[in-house]
Amino acid sequence: MKIIMTSSLGGSFKVNGVRVPSVFLKDNGLLDKIRESWVENSKVMIICASPDDYEKNDSVCGCMEKAFPMSGLSISYIDKCDARNEKIIEKLSEMDVVLLAGGHVPTQNTFMEKLKLKERLKSFNGLLIAWSAGSMNCACRVYVAPELSGEASDPDFIRWMPGLGLTETNIFPHYQALKEDVLDGLRVMEDITYADSYVHEILALNDGSYITAENGTETLYGEAYRIKDGVAEQICKNGEAILLNK
Repeated sequence: MKIIMTSSLGGSFKVNGVRVPSVFLKDNGLLDKIRESWVENSKVMIICASPDDYEKNDSVCGCMEKAFPMSGLSISYIDKCDARNEKIIEKLSEMDVVLLAGGHVPTQNTFMEKLKLKERLKSFNGLLIAWSAGSMNCACRVYVAPELSGEASDPDFIRWMPGLGLTETNIFPHYQALKEDVLDGLRVMEDITYADSYVHEILALNDGSYITAENGTETLYGEAYRIKDGVAEQICKNGEAILLNK
């Protein structure tokens, strides 16, 4: 299995609240990297992050169906796995590409566990592409960053959950957009994420940055920051790539 874990994949943007398809991000060679592993007329399955949000899932899938050919990636069909058709997960081993969508991390994590996705991926030999929450849930031990109102101030909010076990890296996506954010009166980075980095190192990715994983080797592309013991340090710049597991 070849794995690409991104902060943002692109493929759509919103116009007056309506999602419109677009070409996938090309930053740091992301689209080129996808093309390297692409099978002509690929069979694609999206594992949705919000299994009960059918309107969102249909919108994302509809955009992806157009974004692939717009990006020079041919597909034979694309299916989505959500609460309406969970049994479609039984066809996962037949797919060429599996997508792990973005959304609410713990909601997607719970759905993945219900699907027994971790076990099913052991027999998957194609290309796995994840973005945002999907990338976060790839970890062995997932860092569940508070995201919704009330989560940061809730002492019982679970910050760590078992994940898919595809990487040891804990990804924090959309760093460029969230580093100044405040949630429940707390600074998302300084008061929340930096404090949680004493438990486990966290890798903050800007949109346009990503990690590839294959045969035990992980490579980081683009601007990213290592957050450890309450300190953030830039470890890679746009246009650069570094090995994560030397």
